[in-house]
Amino acid sequence: MKWFKSLSVAAMALAIVTTGVSSANAASSLSGSIVINGSSALLPLTLQAKSEFQKLNPKVKISASSAGSVTGPQAVRKGIAQIGACDWDATKDVPGFKAFEGQIATPVAVIPFAAIVNSDVKVNNLTTQQLKDIFSGKIKNWKDVGGDDADIVIVNRAFGSGTRVNFQLKALEGGSIVSTGSNVKTVKSSGEMKTNVETTSGAIGYEALAYVAGSKMKALSINGVAPTEANIINGKYKVWSYGYYMTKGQPTGVTKAFIDYIRSAKFQNGSLKKLKFIPLSAIK
Repeated sequence: MKWFKSLSVAAMALAIVTTGVSSANAASSLSGSIVINGSSALLPLTLQAKSEFQKLNPKVKISASSAGSVTGPQAVRKGIAQIGACDWDATKDVPGFKAFEGQIATPVAVIPFAAIVNSDVKVNNLTTQQLKDIFSGKIKNWKDVGGDDADIVIVNRAFGSGTRVNFQLKALEGGSIVSTGSNVKTVKSSGEMKTNVETTSGAIGYEALAYVAGSKMKALSINGVAPTEANIINGKYKVWSYGYYMTKGQPTGVTKAFIDYIRSAKFQNGSLKKLKFIPLSAIK
């Protein structure tokens, strides 16, 4: 009898181990490839999710690049990407861009945006009107907004940038952005924006908060309200947007699995928050 009981216990243990191995194998049997293009604001999030997802699913290959939000749904429409990362819902018209028909917009994160300045700028807060006057080219010296007597250098994102779309609509209330002049630069990505503002004395630009932490630039308050997670959640700070993954129709297969992972509670409340994005569930 004791021998029989021992054998039964051993059999049960083996069954549990075997089941665990089978489950692990099943979990890692997912295979396929995903090409992601579009938003540079979302790129840090995409790269982190890619790294984690590929460790869990080593048979999956993911390539990610960024050339501005509008290139995301464009790449999906052309069939060269399965996911188009975009800082607006590209199934709807926004100023300057028509809706991309036949695509599905799945929100994956809340993106806080901020006006940013070089660390030598002695201004910490600007009003909406001051921002509008600076970016339209009306105000050209920091002394006119409480800073030192120094030229303002405007760093712009190129047309097609989701960061630009959101900043112009929400921080500038749709106001104009000057595009030419000796004190104006235009850059193609969030990374280039970060580099230019950090290295250019008197520079001002706009950026997703994911690029600001630990950098040689600072995010400004707008109308006395700082660009923090708490102020976005309580409705005081308005310069933010949902970040979307655009797909041709409803996502399926490995594409759906990756999007489900980035939307999972574990990722949203873990890596996503560490990167200074805000979980979808935080906005009611």
